[in-house]
Amino acid sequence: MNTARKLPVIARLKPLAWACLVAAPGALAQPMLEEVVVTAQKRVESLQDTPISLAALGSNELEMRGIEDITDLRSVVPNLQLTPHPNSAATARIYVRGIGNSDDQITQDPSVAVYLDGVYLARTQGLAMEAADISRIEVLRGPQGTLYGRNATGGAINYITTDPAIGEWEFRQQFTVGNRDLFRSKTTANLPLGDNLAARIGYVTAQQHGFVDNLGTGEDRFGDRDRDAWRADLLWQPSDSIEVRYAYDRSDINDTPVYSAAVPLFPQTADRPSAGSPDVRNVEANDVVSDGHSLIASWELSPLVTLKSITAYRSLDNYQNMDYHTGVYGPFPIFRTSGDIEQEQWSQELQLLGESDDGSLQYIAGLYYFDEDGSYFSDTLVPSSGINSLNEGDISNEAIAAFGQVTWTPDVLEQRLHLTLGLRWSEDQRQASKAESISPIGTDLVIPRGAGAGDNTYTNTSPSFIVGYDLTDDINLYAKIVDGYKTGGYNTRSSSIESFERGFGEETLVSYEVGAKMELWDRRLRVNAAAFQADYDDIQINVQSDPNDISVTDVLNAGQATISGFELDTTALLFEGFSASLRYGYLDAKYDEIVDATGNDIKDIFRFTQSPRHTVTADLDYTLPALPFGTLQANVNYSWQDDKFTGSTAESGEFIVGDYGLLNARLGLSEIPFITTGDLRVALWAKNLEDKEYYIAHFNGGVPTAMFGEPRTYGIDVIYEY
Repeated sequence: MNTARKLPVIARLKPLAWACLVAAPGALAQPMLEEVVVTAQKRVESLQDTPISLAALGSNELEMRGIEDITDLRSVVPNLQLTPHPNSAATARIYVRGIGNSDDQITQDPSVAVYLDGVYLARTQGLAMEAADISRIEVLRGPQGTLYGRNATGGAINYITTDPAIGEWEFRQQFTVGNRDLFRSKTTANLPLGDNLAARIGYVTAQQHGFVDNLGTGEDRFGDRDRDAWRADLLWQPSDSIEVRYAYDRSDINDTPVYSAAVPLFPQTADRPSAGSPDVRNVEANDVVSDGHSLIASWELSPLVTLKSITAYRSLDNYQNMDYHTGVYGPFPIFRTSGDIEQEQWSQELQLLGESDDGSLQYIAGLYYFDEDGSYFSDTLVPSSGINSLNEGDISNEAIAAFGQVTWTPDVLEQRLHLTLGLRWSEDQRQASKAESISPIGTDLVIPRGAGAGDNTYTNTSPSFIVGYDLTDDINLYAKIVDGYKTGGYNTRSSSIESFERGFGEETLVSYEVGAKMELWDRRLRVNAAAFQADYDDIQINVQSDPNDISVTDVLNAGQATISGFELDTTALLFEGFSASLRYGYLDAKYDEIVDATGNDIKDIFRFTQSPRHTVTADLDYTLPALPFGTLQANVNYSWQDDKFTGSTAESGEFIVGDYGLLNARLGLSEIPFITTGDLRVALWAKNLEDKEYYIAHFNGGVPTAMFGEPRTYGIDVIYEY
């Protein structure tokens, strides 16, 4: 079958940053970098042959870097920003190349799409999930639409889990302990169930104390982590041409809210707090449950043609709450929010993948259907006004799409030229309702303020065109132009019911990119580079409508912008066992025009958020020659990012997170000789070794507000597998 599971190299994926030998000892006189295989274009292919600015992190690198959930990627991939939402820290706000969502409303789609084994995860709530059994993560930068279930203007993040292996017994157990009572246990097992059936099961539990004590009532600390994740995976292969895979996963997040600190505006900063106000009352843990079923079937119609079906159902139940600044102006918060979201989604995708007899033509064609229903409720307590503001409603979304992509390698120029044409047609029908009411504090009285509903349909056709050229066997060049599209929606925080009912329209983007993927120095040096420019139109911009109430905003299709930048990813095997890697991103994002309701261009008061001009991450990795007590491997990692705006306007001062760098290290011992069955690995690690104080979010929370990044964290991993 033409599937990733059939290729043994997938199971041996090593990360881009780590160098290792391609062949067994003695087979080659010269060590070389190992090939990295990805499925970013729905096919199994080398990273070096994929005309996409792409970061791929294999299971070894995920272990080495201590990446447990999506938010850990913030220090790994240049031009990727991940921050918690101010109202819900278990909700990840994702930005790629300066494009993302500042809000977490169920009535708006994200600008960066997240997929789990090809299944689109519509809601960013609960994405701070523990990675139970991840084979690799692929981060695609730039608009994605032609080949993916949902259009996205910023990019896509693909989680690829480990396939069950027929006929093999496998077991892996990891225990991690560390400071602030860190404990994590990850268990996976592969179970052969006959000649054509296998199961893979996994369980993760993780707890760690937060670093800010609660001196008031309720939970003991802010920022406690308490998470569990389960996964069950069944693979059936009744014949050589048919493969069926069913999976169920569930993630429970019961973290306590992250502490929001009152801080001065940039360039001044506050010290990282260790405790909150004793006036805080009733701190509650969040309660987020995300689960889903997927059924993926592949049928090899012929040696050159495969039909694939991806059927999925997912549900989300998300309760989160936040206290803002109790004790700053007295024994009451400036405001306090709580909210509950319930959501479920169905999706069905069909793909036909094939190629011609001589391999000169490769194609994929597909159909996609998506259906989503949900409800939301929010309660905002504002003691100074004496009321609770209540907001609730329902959503119903339906989307259909048809897509195709064909790559032609003409019989000219020694078949080094590759031409790719893609096209996607989409239709999104979105319905939403909203009901507003107020309740005087201390009463059961509920006073309706208004209700309304909207029903809009959006259509789009997005083409893509790529020219690739193999300058040599080891140097591939490409140029591409791609249209990106994100559907419109509704704003639950709108200033009026009329504004909510109108909704807002789609935003579009045209991206131009040129890139080179090179393997040099006898394949001991890998250099991948991409330069891009994006013309961004009808941008969905959040505008604070009431300066006295930060919870009231309107979303306008008011913006035009130009985003340009550069990405570089290098890995060098300097000598056997020692490698160095450098990843760099440059970003220049600026608004060209923002027109207000009166026709005035107000771009000068707006800022591109989450867009640091420079981001760098560097690694040194050294595996020592085998010693009598095992093999030592040391890794040192440093990541740095430039200043970035985190507030979209300059009306109340600049909300800026200053530049900061984090130093991480890990020392591991493997191949311990007294273990006769399987492999035992032990590793000491530390993150933020220098104990830097830095913000991960800075925003208007009634007063200038910040959420702080983790202080120095350290621990030990013990991993056994066979």
